[in-house]
Amino acid sequence: MAVDSSPATRSRASASLATPRRFTIAILSSLGLLLAVLALAPLIGSVPVNLGAALAGRSPDAEILFQARLPRVLLALLAGGALAVAGVLFQALLRNPLATPYTLGVSSGASLGAVIAIVTGLRAAFHLPGVWVCAFAGAFLTLALVIGAGRSAGRISAFTLLLAGVSVNAICIAVVLFLQYFSSLAQSFAIVRWLMGGVEPISYPALAAIAVLVGIVVVYVFSQARNWNLLSVGETWGASRGVSVQRLMMGGYLSASLLTGAVTAITGPIGFVGLIVPHALRILLGPDHRVLLPCAFLAGAAFLAVCDTAARVILSPADVPVGVVTALLGGPFFILLLRRRGPGV
Repeated sequence: MAVDSSPATRSRASASLATPRRFTIAILSSLGLLLAVLALAPLIGSVPVNLGAALAGRSPDAEILFQARLPRVLLALLAGGALAVAGVLFQALLRNPLATPYTLGVSSGASLGAVIAIVTGLRAAFHLPGVWVCAFAGAFLTLALVIGAGRSAGRISAFTLLLAGVSVNAICIAVVLFLQYFSSLAQSFAIVRWLMGGVEPISYPALAAIAVLVGIVVVYVFSQARNWNLLSVGETWGASRGVSVQRLMMGGYLSASLLTGAVTAITGPIGFVGLIVPHALRILLGPDHRVLLPCAFLAGAAFLAVCDTAARVILSPADVPVGVVTALLGGPFFILLLRRRGPGV
């Protein structure tokens, strides 16, 4: 685990804070990218769409655009933004550049819950798909277990959290493999498909509910941007500047895990978004969370939507799971970032 930074590091961190002009340019650029993706992605696919006919309500263009592609693109935007923000938060809280939204085992818990739903044949619960409900419950229970293991004498230890997350992750994966081994062929295929991660069209009411949940958490995270700057330098440094470190850390872990769990419950585990986007933006914009967090949300949303669009057309008319595309695009891209940044990353 990283320790509190030296005075020289603190000085460099203070000097790297974004200026108002840089902040405005970064936000507008990220927003422009997001709007461009939102405008173009729904029109791209195996079947061409006549925008005029769709807007006029003529079939089949209207159904393809508004019932199949637009909800899928909107879900990809929400999921990508949430995962990118969660990645930024975990890297700040753990002061570990390799931390991802899945570091604490939330994804594995969600995967276990989804697999249980698939194996037991649970189709629906609380008027929602059973896989969603079980996956979110698994993510929540895993988070509670990890935080309980990492909390001692009223304090949260980042090092213990990491160890607990690794342990719980291994246990959940083992149980998933055990259940898959004894499942039927159809169930095994469904499990593998879900574990690849994918974005599918969902209803607009469900989209609205997810947007409200993500929006509330993201607003809280953005409002604490100055405190994330202090905490990313070190707990002692943050406490000396009047930050309630333990309360802030608990809020950060809960917020990042809630974003991860909510998204993973619907899309399955989608890797690399919460690792690549924060690193790329830190290289371009610096470490100031006041600009890094909103840009991560916008750029992460655009990144996943672009990857999902590629997943729809690479082997058209078949769909490739977007988790495969993010790995294929993200792995080489991340290696290039590491080579550009050098050994100090």
